[in-house]
Amino acid sequence: MIDIKNKWTLVTGASRGIGREIALAMAKRGANVIVHSRELAHTESLVEEIRQLGVNVFPVAAELSNEEAARDMADTVLEKAPVSILFNNAGVQPMSQDPYWKVDANDYLWTYKINVIAPMLLIEKFLPGMVEQNFGRIINTTSGIKNQPAQGAYAASKGALDKLTRDYAGELKGKNVTINAVDPGWIKTDMGGSQASHSVETVIPGMILGAFVKEDVSCQWLQAQGFRGQSLEEAL
Repeated sequence: MIDIKNKWTLVTGASRGIGREIALAMAKRGANVIVHSRELAHTESLVEEIRQLGVNVFPVAAELSNEEAARDMADTVLEKAPVSILFNNAGVQPMSQDPYWKVDANDYLWTYKINVIAPMLLIEKFLPGMVEQNFGRIINTTSGIKNQPAQGAYAASKGALDKLTRDYAGELKGKNVTINAVDPGWIKTDMGGSQASHSVETVIPGMILGAFVKEDVSCQWLQAQGFRGQSLEEAL
């Protein structure tokens, strides 16, 4: 298994739900963690919990629908730490289109800014450092939602993120930088709702696999629930 101890990991959307589980799981494996949320106050308890695990941690805040704010956040991170592992986890899901043929263009624009453009901007910022240090792992949180017209904005944004993952993977061969997409499943979170199929704890180890894979495991579309109940070692 790749040793990620003391490597700096950035997790977007870390204040709760899936992002919080990812941040804690990485810290337990010895990674230093940067936790992102919209407001610094949202990650105060998480920062303290991670600090108790004996690794370095600091919070950053940005509204990822704002391009300038996303770039400024990345610059702030780079001033403090070299990012080796990036979890593009933050995401939004607009309300269902009803009726679904009445499209709200603003919903699409807002969703794409956070679910697609922000990950592109962060990859742009951190990828050069990963290539220079000859190690990088990028993990994009995707979704299995398909053929649901009422969820058109969300589904289309995740489809675009999947394509982004494939496109980058082709360009990163031979650089020891991998990029993969992971679907957590339908999870009981603020976004997924109380009727969802799985509790949030079940996303580990599936959601963090991409941080530990070897160089030749890239351009994969993984389902976190397929690794439910396994240890990280078994999942790998």
